[in-house]
Amino acid sequence: MLLDATQKYAEPLTKERLFNWHCSLFPMGRNGMYQLIVGNWRDDKLGAMQVVSGAMGKERVHFQAPDASQIDTEMAVFLKWFNTEDKLEPVLKAAIAHFWFVTIHPFEDGNGRMARALTDMLLARADGSHQRFYSMSAQIKVERKEYYNLLEKSQKGNLDITSWLDWFLNCLLNSLNETNFILAKVLHKHFFWVENVNTSLNDRQKTMLNKLLDGFDGKLTSSMWGKIMKCSADTALRDIQDLMNKGLLRKELAGGRSTNYELNN
Repeated sequence: MLLDATQKYAEPLTKERLFNWHCSLFPMGRNGMYQLIVGNWRDDKLGAMQVVSGAMGKERVHFQAPDASQIDTEMAVFLKWFNTEDKLEPVLKAAIAHFWFVTIHPFEDGNGRMARALTDMLLARADGSHQRFYSMSAQIKVERKEYYNLLEKSQKGNLDITSWLDWFLNCLLNSLNETNFILAKVLHKHFFWVENVNTSLNDRQKTMLNKLLDGFDGKLTSSMWGKIMKCSADTALRDIQDLMNKGLLRKELAGGRSTNYELNN
């Protein structure tokens, strides 16, 4: 679904395309134990579509979607706007499209995932590129608590979605910052090995340097080195001393009860 949305971002969004996305989410026609209407709008035969939380008997209704009889009309308006609106700032259009789609809630299940796919589709259009270096979908998942709070607040309001737009733009900024952080780590690791391509290292040293470059969890000591690499304490110390002599490792400046080592960046 995401590949279709982002690799074919320039193609029109149609009802049939959305139905295909929905079928890809639920290829068996079920969500766990429950059978779903797949590849078609919901019908509300079991009651109004509601987003509910809480124990049975103490449920809290966060949102009630429009009646199923309105979906065809509402989605026709949405799709026409999605495919023809070209004066709106593209990032704001992505924010509005996401909010509009989950408010209509046209499917029995999977509306959130499809709304995130639509968001990434419009952001790909805004970038004019099939290449995705950041993921709004992934960042929304990280910030899902605030995401649901803002959705509920805006959907129960007076059609003023300023707070939602503000949150969306900050979420996008966080997504870009997270991508910059990841790319910086990747580039740092790349240039480290380019610089040391001719440095003689054994397999244990290469493995531990990669672990440090990827973000080693905890303190690196000689005993930890021995445990991870399954070698003796003497071998671990020789490996570490060799890396220090080559300027790749150093003792941690903070010191402590035991000697810890870190990359000599």
